[in-house]
Amino acid sequence: MKGFIKKIVTCCLISILATGIIGCSSDTADTTQNQGEKESPQTKEKDSSKDSKKDKKVSIDVAVNFGIDDQITIGLEEVAKGFEEETDIEANIISLPDYEPVMKAKMAANELPDMWSTHGWSVLRYSEYLTPLEDQEWAKVLHPAIEPVITDEAGHIYVLPIDVDVAGIAYNKDVVEQAGIDVDSITTWDDFQKACASIKENTDAAPISLGGKDNWTVGNFLDWVGPAVMLTTTQDYDQQLLDGNFNSEGWNEVNALFENMYDAGYFNADALTGTYSDVARMLGTGETAFGLYGNYIISEALSYNPDANLGFMPVPAYYSEDTPFLISGERTTLGIWKDTENKEACLEFLSYIARPEVMSKLATISGVPAGLTTAESDTGILKEDYAKHQEVPSVPYFDRVYLPSGMWDTMCATGSALIADEMTIEEATAKMKEDFDKLYN
Repeated sequence: MKGFIKKIVTCCLISILATGIIGCSSDTADTTQNQGEKESPQTKEKDSSKDSKKDKKVSIDVAVNFGIDDQITIGLEEVAKGFEEETDIEANIISLPDYEPVMKAKMAANELPDMWSTHGWSVLRYSEYLTPLEDQEWAKVLHPAIEPVITDEAGHIYVLPIDVDVAGIAYNKDVVEQAGIDVDSITTWDDFQKACASIKENTDAAPISLGGKDNWTVGNFLDWVGPAVMLTTTQDYDQQLLDGNFNSEGWNEVNALFENMYDAGYFNADALTGTYSDVARMLGTGETAFGLYGNYIISEALSYNPDANLGFMPVPAYYSEDTPFLISGERTTLGIWKDTENKEACLEFLSYIARPEVMSKLATISGVPAGLTTAESDTGILKEDYAKHQEVPSVPYFDRVYLPSGMWDTMCATGSALIADEMTIEEATAKMKEDFDKLYN
């Protein structure tokens, strides 16, 4: 909010100063004209056309949940620049810190940016604030893997999916090979912990890395372990969650796995103070072996070391009876505020992004498939892994389906408190249950 107010104030000041300058120029021009030759009707018409064009300059704010230095943010800024050169519409890409709480405050006040990224919540959280987009031409060619994810029960869609998030555990192949690990043999979390022990013993790399200063990296770890424990053939935890019952016994298992791995020294030394960018750098430079993030981290890691030997593997099962899986969902999506005064400009920006060459550029940055079938991204070094794992079953991001809106913050906070010894396993689980019950009802 403060950023937008500051922007508005800044724009007003610029407008006032510009008006003053224009006014002074006009006065000077009038004086000159009075002293010399008079202005012709053609000149007046030309100047009037210029002024009219300036008056029609449209500027739209596009809020995104990505960091200001993230490659996808930089890519969106480049696309916005090309869009402005072609249309004279300015699209301001704004990286909002503390994205979720800021957006919740904006929703409560109904003071939203013209467009924003929905980070997995286009239907469940943001749909009532967004413009339905199923009548757009590009909506006819949605990627089949993302269409059901972004479509509500009435058949409406609210975002342009720039890409499709299909991901596993990212890893540095050189580090894993040095430790003598065959990732294809890792099918359970017990196997994974043995691999972590081998990496710790045989290499200088941290087995897994978190960037706890960005506490979403902690939440992401739990969000990926959660399905392994809670979406299992041996229990009905998933149905209990959908029915509004949080099973504390199951979540204790999730927390216990996390704490045990942390206490075993499998995470980086600065797990609580480092950043997501630190993790990406470590993955690229071989300072860590594994990262539980979307495949977008591969692109980030390659920005630090273009020659890094990286790949991804399925998330292990928790119970031996279950099978490893991939995670799928929204990644880079943009929707339009239903009350924006710049709807036509926003629709034009989405149509521009939907062009195959533009969408391919953005999806390639994230190293994931494009959101429309008319665009094809270059998944680069991951092409082989995508082909290898195409038959592996996928599950949605756990919190987006099985937890009520708002639980993500609780998961990030309790996970951080757990490894900082500020909460016990039972206390962290009790807080999860307390917020689940409050937010579900």
